[in-house]
Amino acid sequence: MNRTKAQLRAVLALSGWVALAATLLPAGAFLRWATILLFVTFGPGLALLHPQSGVRPPARLETLALAAPVSWSLATLTATALFLVQGFSTTVFLISLAAFCTVAALLPGLPLPAAMRQAGDEPSGAAGAGTGAGGEP
Repeated sequence: MNRTKAQLRAVLALSGWVALAATLLPAGAFLRWATILLFVTFGPGLALLHPQSGVRPPARLETLALAAPVSWSLATLTATALFLVQGFSTTVFLISLAAFCTVAALLPGLPLPAAMRQAGDEPSGAAGAGTGAGGEP
């Protein structure tokens, strides 16, 4: 693993714990809510989807596009589970997401479809497929 990949994984693993530490700031502080919002919006998703080594630029764009929805989905599932067991608090919520983010950052990233395609490949069902000079209707 090269140095930049290790640094990215370390940043992703520590991001949740930094957000948890930000809860010690005063309640209305900009740095407090901005740190927590950025972590909950991008942290778990990027930790789960971080690209593998040698991926093409479309895979990086796909990772950034999916990071927020995946993060919010994980945050919603975590909050719902904590509400169901009547154990929700901001601290427990952030600890749960930070622990997940730390573990996910240590695992290899998920292979995304854009990373698996070769340079000239088109996705199946592309526009215009099955039409043309082949004589098929």
